[in-house]
Amino acid sequence: MATEQRIKKINELLKRQIGRIILEAIDFPSNVLVTVSRVESSQDVTHCKVFISVFPESEIKNTLAVLDKVIYFIQQSLNKSLKMRPVPQIRFVEEERVGDVQRVENILDKVKTEGGE
Repeated sequence: MATEQRIKKINELLKRQIGRIILEAIDFPSNVLVTVSRVESSQDVTHCKVFISVFPESEIKNTLAVLDKVIYFIQQSLNKSLKMRPVPQIRFVEEERVGDVQRVENILDKVKTEGGE
């Protein structure tokens, strides 16, 4: 079992490494922005969820499908680049928080425009 402090460091390391691999090795359409927003590792650090945010949001399904097709390549690259054992097995998940943030921003914009009139 890893300590909470170690898991936080591992999550940050995985976030940076996976983001770099995606940026350098995977081609997405020019109008799609893909971001690794966070990583959550299991307590025994054998598995992790990689949360992906995509802009525009309508491309999330296609982006996750592309990432799932190349997940073996990403995992191999991660295994080679990290000097830790075990390297967690990755799984891509849609980031739900982005939609919440967008809704709050829309509400704030609406309040500003209605309040300013």
